[in-house]
Amino acid sequence: MSDLFFPDCLDKRFMTNLYTELAPDLKISKVLTGLWQIADMEKDGNILDPNIASLEMAPYVEAGLTTFDMADHYGSAEIIAGNFYNRHPLGKKAQLLTKWVPKPGKSSKEETRKAIQLSLDKLQVEKIDLLQFHAWSYPDATWLDQLFWLSELKEEGLIKQIGLTNFDAAHLRIICASGIPVVSNQVSHSLIDQRASGEMAQVCKEYGVKILAFGTLAGGFLSDKWLGRIQPSSESGATWSQMKYKRFIDVAGGWEKFQDLLENVDKVAKKHQVSIANVATKYIIDQEYVGGVIIGARLGQSIHIEDTKRLFSFELDDVDKSVIHNAQSQLFPVPGDCGDEYRKPPFLTASGDLSHHLDGFPKPYEVINGANGSKEVFSGTVWEGMAGYSRATRRGNRISVSGTTATHGYKIIGGADAAAQAHFVFDKIEAAIISLGGKMEDVIRTRIFVNNIKDWEPVARAHGQRFAHIQPANTLVEAKLVGEGYLVEIEAEAEIL
Repeated sequence: MSDLFFPDCLDKRFMTNLYTELAPDLKISKVLTGLWQIADMEKDGNILDPNIASLEMAPYVEAGLTTFDMADHYGSAEIIAGNFYNRHPLGKKAQLLTKWVPKPGKSSKEETRKAIQLSLDKLQVEKIDLLQFHAWSYPDATWLDQLFWLSELKEEGLIKQIGLTNFDAAHLRIICASGIPVVSNQVSHSLIDQRASGEMAQVCKEYGVKILAFGTLAGGFLSDKWLGRIQPSSESGATWSQMKYKRFIDVAGGWEKFQDLLENVDKVAKKHQVSIANVATKYIIDQEYVGGVIIGARLGQSIHIEDTKRLFSFELDDVDKSVIHNAQSQLFPVPGDCGDEYRKPPFLTASGDLSHHLDGFPKPYEVINGANGSKEVFSGTVWEGMAGYSRATRRGNRISVSGTTATHGYKIIGGADAAAQAHFVFDKIEAAIISLGGKMEDVIRTRIFVNNIKDWEPVARAHGQRFAHIQPANTLVEAKLVGEGYLVEIEAEAEIL
C-alpha cells in the first residue's frame, strides 16, 4: 500500500481525521469513493474509455480521498481503477478495494484463484489491498470453503487483507471465531437503516472488525434535495438506486416519518452551516465501529469533493445527537440483520426480489433414496460414514435431523465461541431441511446439548435469533459430547404441512 497522502490544500484537522487503520499494513480514507455507478453509466453498452475515465479519479486523490471501492460486477470499474493506479502520477497514492461475488453453488479453490487473478489482471496489481467477499446463501457452506481458500491466497501474497460485504452478525461471528482473518464488513448503514448498530456493532468490537458503510445517504434521499418534496415512484422516473432505498424508507414507516427525520437533521445542519448529507454522513462516520463510509461517484459527471471535505469541519455535540436520535426513534426498525435484504423477504432491492441478481439456488446437499421410501442427505462429516447415519431423513412429511455439531469436513467451525458453533449448526440443520423440501419454519422441535452448562446462554440466544419467529418446542441440557472441542450439539424435527 502507498504511504498516506496529505495534500498541501488540506488543513491540519482534516488531515488528522482523514484516515482509519483497518490493519497495520492497510490504512484507508474514512470517506471512500464508490464506483458502483460505473455499471449504471455503462448499462446501455456504452463502455467508458478507461484512459479518459481514470483521469476523473485524480481530483479525489488530490483532495486526500485516496480510497476507491469497486467490485467484479461494477462494469469496467476495476479496469478504470487499474489504469489510474498504473498510469497516473497520483495512482500509487490510491488504495483499491474490490469485491468477489460468486454465484451460489459448489466451487473449488481453483475457481477462487481464477476469480482473484481476474481482478488482479484488471487492476494491474500484484496484490489486492482489500478483497471483500459476498455470499448469497448461508446453508450451503461453500461460502466458508471460499473464505478458507481466500485466506490461503492471502498467505500466498495475492491479497493484502480480506473483508466481507453484506454479512450478518451471526456469520461474522462464525468467520472470526474460526480464525479467518477479516478486517471489515461492508453493509448498509444510515440514519434510516440502523441494523449495524445492534448485534453487529457488538461482534465488531469483540473481534476488532470495522464496518464500511454504504447507503449512508440512502441513494441521495438523505439530502437537502428531498426536504419537503413528494415521494418519487417508478412512474415518475425514479432511478434504480432511488427505487432501492425508497423500499427502506417504506419499511421504516413511510414518507411522512422520513420527512420528519429530514426536518430534524436539517435543523442540525443549519446550526453548523453544512448540508443534510453532511450531518447524515457525520453521524454514521463518528460511530466507533465504523471504519469508513462509501459515497458513490459518477466519474466525470458529478463531483462532491468540497461538500465531502466539510464532514471534517464540524463536530456533532450531545444536543445534535439527541435531536437526531429522537427523530430516528420515530422510525420503525428495518427488519432483520445486515445483508438480509439480499437473502430473505422483504427483499429491499431495486426490483423487490433477487431476479436481477440470481436465477435461483441449488440445494445444499444431494438427496439420496433411502430404505422404505425415505429420502436422505449427508453433510460429508467423518462421523456419518463411521457411525452409519444420515444428516437428515425424510419419511412422508416428517424430517428428522440427526444430532449435529459444528463440523465441516475435518474442521471444527466456531472455535471456542459457543454462539458461533451454534449458528453454524443451525446452518447445517437448515441445509438438510431445505434439501429435503422443507424450510426452517417447518421445525416443530429442537434439542440442544451443551458440553458445559456455562455455555447455555450464548447458545440459547443463538437459538432465539434463529427461531424467534418459529418458536418450536425446545429442550436444552448439559451432556458430555463426543469429540474434543465441540461445545454444542443440536438435533431437530420438522413437519411439512
